[in-house]
Amino acid sequence: MVVAQAGPDRGFRELAKEQLPRLLSLARRLVGDDAEDAVQDCLLKAFQRFDQLQDGAAAPSWLTSILVNCCRDRGRAGARRPVEIDVESIEDFSLYRRIAHEDPFPYSDSLHLDFLAEFGPEDVRAVLMRLPELYRLPLVVVYMDGFLVRELAEMLGVPLGTVLARLHRGRKLFEKQMWEYAEETGLLRGVPR
Repeated sequence: MVVAQAGPDRGFRELAKEQLPRLLSLARRLVGDDAEDAVQDCLLKAFQRFDQLQDGAAAPSWLTSILVNCCRDRGRAGARRPVEIDVESIEDFSLYRRIAHEDPFPYSDSLHLDFLAEFGPEDVRAVLMRLPELYRLPLVVVYMDGFLVRELAEMLGVPLGTVLARLHRGRKLFEKQMWEYAEETGLLRGVPR
């Protein structure tokens, strides 16, 4: 971790250069095509507050927290109205039961692995972008960027149980959206549309 003592401008430049690929990757999963703008907003805000960063080891978490807020701001600005989710339909859905019932890959011993093998990185990102930000954000930050649930709760300023509930519902909704995306894009073999 580089937070140089050679001056704040140089230290920030080195930190930004080091963290930029991770921030862009995270932002692409959170806001899709607006990722570069979100990262630019994040770096501008981080530069303005760089003197507040006391511990260089905390820099990734600090930058992630700023980026998450920038992405949330973009989501709020772009949302015309909140997406309504039928929580009961999410809870009842099971991707594994659906795969076994529909049997999209006849004669296979590993149905769920065959199903998952059909998805590439772009498909996963497309499915993520279908999720409301409320559920997409915890999935990306915790499962894809490796932060702890506790760290995300601190970033968002919400109780730990709230993040855990959003993760649970987010996983279920992601599974459901994967199935629907696979049906729509023809990733399933042998399942009538």
